[in-house]
Amino acid sequence: MRLPGSEGKSQGSGERRTLLTSVLLSAPGPIVIGLGLLVGRSSTQIADFLRRTAELAAIVCAYVIYRATTADGTCDEERRSRLERGANRFIGAMMCVAGVAMGTVAIAFPAADKGNVIPGRVIAVMGLVVNAAFAVRYTALDHAEPNSIIAAQARLYRAKALVDGCVSTALLAVLLAPGTDLAALLDLAGSLFVSAYMLYSGVKTIRLA
Repeated sequence: MRLPGSEGKSQGSGERRTLLTSVLLSAPGPIVIGLGLLVGRSSTQIADFLRRTAELAAIVCAYVIYRATTADGTCDEERRSRLERGANRFIGAMMCVAGVAMGTVAIAFPAADKGNVIPGRVIAVMGLVVNAAFAVRYTALDHAEPNSIIAAQARLYRAKALVDGCVSTALLAVLLAPGTDLAALLDLAGSLFVSAYMLYSGVKTIRLA
């Protein structure tokens, strides 16, 4: 027999665990991609490094604010609402920063020699699988008990999964046809798509905050 309120507490605990897992799994991404840039100079790979760094900042912010607003149940509604709006605006801003940085890198610094893009593609494929799973998880959590931070994370992870699919495809073209015009075009197109989608998702998150 469940005690009154136990279901809500269990839901909150599940959300905190999911957010913490998101932080832990996202943390190595920028490091691995950054190390990969030592041997590969694809504009998509550079853009992916900038994106993952900004996303990690957004995920850490979401975790910290969610803990602050739900940890002991003492946060009043006005303060909770203010903190959640601030967190979601920060998440959206980080997505926009990543989008602008990626577009700038793609257009201003195209590299003729892409180098070894295998590390970047491995991370992109793994990211596609993990981020898609998190997108489904966050969506289910938000449907079960609506929360603006969890909803923002669901949007972020849907964007992350789609972008990882695009990055993976672009880097595969660079890997299979290095030095060709097609590979260069797909690499640039991949970066610009990532940039545009992150900007769109960031603006939407800010507007819904």
